[in-house]
Amino acid sequence: MMLVVSIPAYNEQETVGQVISDIPKQIPGIDEIKIVVVDDGSTDSTAEAASKAGAYVHSFGHNKGLGAAFSQGIRTALSLGADIIVNIDADGQFEAKDIAKLVEPILQNKADMVTASRFADPTLVPKMPLVKKWGNRRVANIVNNLCGLNMKDVSCGFRAYKRDAALRVTLLGGHTYTHEVILDMAFRGLRIVEVPVKVQGVRKFGKSKVASNVFVYGWRSLSIMLRAFRDYKPMYVFGGISLIFLILALLCGGFVMVHYFKTGAFFPYVFVAFAAAGFAFVALICYITALLAGMLNRIRILQDEQLFLLRKNEYEKK
Repeated sequence: MMLVVSIPAYNEQETVGQVISDIPKQIPGIDEIKIVVVDDGSTDSTAEAASKAGAYVHSFGHNKGLGAAFSQGIRTALSLGADIIVNIDADGQFEAKDIAKLVEPILQNKADMVTASRFADPTLVPKMPLVKKWGNRRVANIVNNLCGLNMKDVSCGFRAYKRDAALRVTLLGGHTYTHEVILDMAFRGLRIVEVPVKVQGVRKFGKSKVASNVFVYGWRSLSIMLRAFRDYKPMYVFGGISLIFLILALLCGGFVMVHYFKTGAFFPYVFVAFAAAGFAFVALICYITALLAGMLNRIRILQDEQLFLLRKNEYEKK
């Protein structure tokens, strides 16, 4: 059983070496451990520090974003023959010794993906700005409502993936990956488990490269989540919009018809009748869109399964 630890890094020369050094050399149930660092176009000595600490380093020529670095880490780990892949940040906020906790549910075949949780255990909640704590909880609520989960923390990047789960990962955004991956795996019906861990709420060096601006990060994350929900549940999205316009059409149309039966004329509410017709037309278009999007979603599901089999075959040959 091979474990590959993937570390996306961007200008983390002060901490990446220590993170690598702290990774356990032996874990029960694991025969071999390899370490991969994806240098996301750093302008400092991150790549050199990681290589000196003993990691295999894959460097981008320029900064592509955390999502792109994560995806590259997954691809590299799979090409190395990983049975389990752990992703951990390079900033030192997580304790690498907790990797053993994360892989345990996968080794016991109780999970396809395991995510570290900063908020599952009230005694381990880290010190962090109140706005970030509030934002993390709101985002968790949104994800839970979208896909029927009951998770306390959906924004933590410290995670473990079973090989088959990693083979199914397809990211469309380069900015981040945390919410998109959870939504993707939840909609696919994969097993997701949370494990409480101790985390440093504030970085020792520098500022967060992803969440430096809470509001921008929140908007980008919300956009990613809504797009994922649109793609996986099109009938809820477009069907819901259609229902809203249908109700408006019925209300306007009903009002005009009641007035007509009482007075024998549409005047002075002719514009309301036209509005009812317009609302009904939009409702019809949205419903047709929902049907077409549902058909495309079924096609995408079949294509995803084909992509999974192609990837599995490709990486097994290496």
